[in-house]
Amino acid sequence: MTETAIETPRASDSTGMAYLNTLPRRLVTIYLPLSIFMIVLLFPFYWMAITTFKPNDELYSYKEHSPFLIKSPTLANVEKLLFSTNYPEWLFNTMLVAVVATALAVFASVLAAYAIQRLRFKGAQTVGLLIFLAYLVPPSILFIPLATMVYGLGLYDTSWSLILTYPTFLIPFCTWLMMGYFKSIPYELEECALIDGATRLQILWKITLPLAVPGLISAGIFAFTLSWNEFIYALAFISSSEEKTVPVGVLTQLVEGDVYHWGALMAGALFGSLPVAILYSFFVEYYVSSLTGAVKE
Repeated sequence: MTETAIETPRASDSTGMAYLNTLPRRLVTIYLPLSIFMIVLLFPFYWMAITTFKPNDELYSYKEHSPFLIKSPTLANVEKLLFSTNYPEWLFNTMLVAVVATALAVFASVLAAYAIQRLRFKGAQTVGLLIFLAYLVPPSILFIPLATMVYGLGLYDTSWSLILTYPTFLIPFCTWLMMGYFKSIPYELEECALIDGATRLQILWKITLPLAVPGLISAGIFAFTLSWNEFIYALAFISSSEEKTVPVGVLTQLVEGDVYHWGALMAGALFGSLPVAILYSFFVEYYVSSLTGAVKE
């Protein structure tokens, strides 16, 4: 009975995989869907790239020039972006705000999620639910009271106005995500450490966090991406050109009335999206791991 029970799933698995042995089936079930997905995913980057290096005569004359090809590449749009605007400063400001805000949000989220999931105090699950519901509040509503606080503290038109307000929408979701990941880590590991005399901080630092690295990376990527692309707070709390972030600076400086500098705009969008794409490429394995599970007992 045991051998039959073991062999049956293997036979069914081999039968299922045999379905993909022929080329037409692999083409329909694997290669074609992946090709469509890759085209849809990469086309915006391709469009930004060709628009960045297109001269204006090709950019505005689709009857004479193909919109998908470049005949005479030019660096004029890149030169305009880098030397006629404060784009390098915008990029530095965006990186600074995103990194510091992400660090603050992940730090607070880890402490909150661990306390809710492991300390098991009365009403912990209710607190966790309320924290997640706070994430659902639109930033367009929150920025009004936050603006009053920013003005009152004298932080207007500084990077600190963004660093201290971004965690208001980063911490709730990161906490909810880390709660789910901490829940998947066996509690018996911590019980053994408690019996050996370890403190809660030692357990968190030496046992839980090393096992939760994929979850930490997922929360960090999520927080970094939201901070990098945030627009409303950066538009409301920053006025000087030198302190702006990339999303706000590109839009406000390269759109003059009804004149859109499309080449420079696409160059700014392309260069602004590369750091996030590079970040995902380095940590994609950890990101997928956090979505598929944590530690097996």
